[in-house]
Amino acid sequence: MTTKHRLITDSFKVVKKAKRGGRREKRPTSPPPQKEAETETVREEELQKLRQFDLDWRFGPCTGITRLQRWERAKLHGLNPPEEIRYLLLQTHTDPDYKLSLWSEYPL
Repeated sequence: MTTKHRLITDSFKVVKKAKRGGRREKRPTSPPPQKEAETETVREEELQKLRQFDLDWRFGPCTGITRLQRWERAKLHGLNPPEEIRYLLLQTHTDPDYKLSLWSEYPL
């Protein structure tokens, strides 16, 4: 008694797809959108650096003036404030969270 081994192709018809009209052009891939959580994390890190700048008394008092004014005053007096803070303030000069110091919410 011999058993005949059957293949799956014996039961189903083989269908080949027709080729389309040539190669497709590769489209440039766009960069993946930044996740909102990543953007929020970066923002929190930047604001934390600015809070540390506010709390550092080597650069003088920070009440009644913006962070950029305080940075410029410290530079004028030769106190060597961090350039990173100035760069960050110039990039985000319209956002009040970045512009105003930690103590701006408290009345004088």
